[in-house]
Amino acid sequence: MSDDRPLAWVSAPGLWKIRGLAAFLPDYRLQVVPTPGTRAVVGWGRKGTSLVGRTWAEQTGVPHLALEDGFLRSVGLGEAGAAPHSLLVDDMGVHHDARRPSRIETLIREPESWFDSDMEARARRLIERLRETGLSKTSLGRTDRTLPATRGPRILVVDQTEGDASIAGGLATRDSFPDMLEAARQAVGTGQLLVRRHPATVAGLKAGCLPEAAMTDAIAVDDMALDTLLPQVDAVFTVSSGLGFEALIRGLPVQCFGLPFHAGWGLTTDHVSVPRRGVARSLEVLVAAALIVQARYVDPVTGTPTTAEAAIERLVTQRDRARRLAGYSACVGFSPAKRGAVQRLLQSPLGQTAFFSSTDRAVEAARARGGRLVVWAGKETREVASTAKAAGVPLWRMEDGFLRSKGLGSDFQPALSAVLDPLGIHFDGSQPSALEAALEAGQTPAADRVRAQALRRALIEGGLSKYNLGGEAPPTDWPTDRPRVLIVGQVENDRSILLGCEDTRTNAGLVREVRERLPDAFLIYRDHPDTVAGNRPGRLDARTARLVDARAEGLSITACLDACDVLATLTSLTGFEALLRGKRVLTFGRPFYAGWGLTEDALTFPRRTRRVDLDTLIAEALIRYPLYVTGDGYPCEAEDLARELAGARPVSGAARLGGMQRWITGLLTSLDRGRPPAY
Repeated sequence: MSDDRPLAWVSAPGLWKIRGLAAFLPDYRLQVVPTPGTRAVVGWGRKGTSLVGRTWAEQTGVPHLALEDGFLRSVGLGEAGAAPHSLLVDDMGVHHDARRPSRIETLIREPESWFDSDMEARARRLIERLRETGLSKTSLGRTDRTLPATRGPRILVVDQTEGDASIAGGLATRDSFPDMLEAARQAVGTGQLLVRRHPATVAGLKAGCLPEAAMTDAIAVDDMALDTLLPQVDAVFTVSSGLGFEALIRGLPVQCFGLPFHAGWGLTTDHVSVPRRGVARSLEVLVAAALIVQARYVDPVTGTPTTAEAAIERLVTQRDRARRLAGYSACVGFSPAKRGAVQRLLQSPLGQTAFFSSTDRAVEAARARGGRLVVWAGKETREVASTAKAAGVPLWRMEDGFLRSKGLGSDFQPALSAVLDPLGIHFDGSQPSALEAALEAGQTPAADRVRAQALRRALIEGGLSKYNLGGEAPPTDWPTDRPRVLIVGQVENDRSILLGCEDTRTNAGLVREVRERLPDAFLIYRDHPDTVAGNRPGRLDARTARLVDARAEGLSITACLDACDVLATLTSLTGFEALLRGKRVLTFGRPFYAGWGLTEDALTFPRRTRRVDLDTLIAEALIRYPLYVTGDGYPCEAEDLARELAGARPVSGAARLGGMQRWITGLLTSLDRGRPPAY
């Protein structure tokens, strides 16, 4: 099939590193070098790296498409590798350079052709959602800090990085910054003067414009998240920072000592002007021009174009995840084979992860940095909890998620999901876990329950389970005149059995219990994949094996679930997967999904008093409790991973060799196979 899109030359090699670059520019076929048929040149703003491309574009008479970060960019800094959710593509200039027209300025100046009542309503909804969520360009900062009480106003002064193109482009100089600071000092009176440096300055990546000596009477608020800071502020003073635009969205008075794109339209107090502006425009026009019409959005997870509204929701989930993982994680009990996957799962622009072979060293590092101890729950030794408690260090337990991978962990297939529990762990029925506490609290958001319904359908339609091993369909001769009961075996030294069972603790004991309870049923036994693979213990003895009517090793677990009427288990996750498919489930231990009124349980659950519906269980267990990453290590949600796994090929015999190669690589690198993809 021919591609008749025009060719565009990407003139700066660094632009190819942008995740989703082709999706941001779907109107063009991108090329590495210019050819006679080239119809556009792509560069970054008006920086030196774009000079060759701009010159070539002028000489050949083709448009130069200047890329710049959008105003809803990412969670984390671009300088630190965070992938952009939005870009501006300008064929006239760049939005931060008031010395010449830009596409955003033209849209704002001439709204008649594009701004109607529908666009106004959409912009108003967008403003409301941004005020609700508090999203900012990079959504960094702490949320646990409050400012001292004050009797006067709080004025926020915004610093910028030295040499920022928006300073000269905003008709300002470095002297504009002390002028701004002095004006704010005069205006604040008996109130508080706040100063916020650029995140890149705070990170030590770039110098700022305001001299340290001039800020001795100001309160530094570098580390505060804007959704925490701006509600406590009465006015914002800026030269040309985009934070002024974010303040306008939140309804704050803004003074500009340069000329950013949002100045000159009657919404700000301006100390600089240009003749091209000076007409009054509403906030809705500014927001529509900057966030809807001019900005282009690509979802970094799916790699496909999206909308401002969808980008906001994706950014909210990523910001919430980043905050959940903020701080220092000292990890112990993780084999070298696991560390790469764990590094990706714990990745946060607000956090740091380190691995230790010694519990004492990990606890000391966590205590010194005000962090937490993270342990692989299945390998937790007796002294871990007591050592952490004695040191006053929080203990978080980690385990595989319930939608894990295409292949077994024991075959070195990296985990694409994990649960992280600051209270206990879901498989330990002897004590509370964060999952149990959430279900007992009964405060699952309605939106997540709606998501759960769609996710359940996707899992069933995709035939997905924890490991997604594939397999043959069940035979057609299983009887239909008797209840078909699928019994799933487990690894008998699994901690979920050791901690979650009482009298019945073996696969043989489970089979005998089910046969005694359902003497006329057609029993189908399926061994655990790790047991079949010879990696872990739990095979049935010959005497007990005679109690079952059929074996299901090598068969697709999801197809077996579809073919059975009842699922019987000690504590296996397969019981949860059976609930998703509307099956009757018998439990003989204390799995996380039992005790809520959805299963028939042999044991009691004194702590679990609430009756829970299936949507709530799915929402808490699959949406809110775990962490997910895509196959290439990018943070994602349950729906994204389900979509990816449904499209992936089942793991076959060659997987173990590939898994071993990954294990060796992980061992050699000690932590990871390279820098994980950023947010």
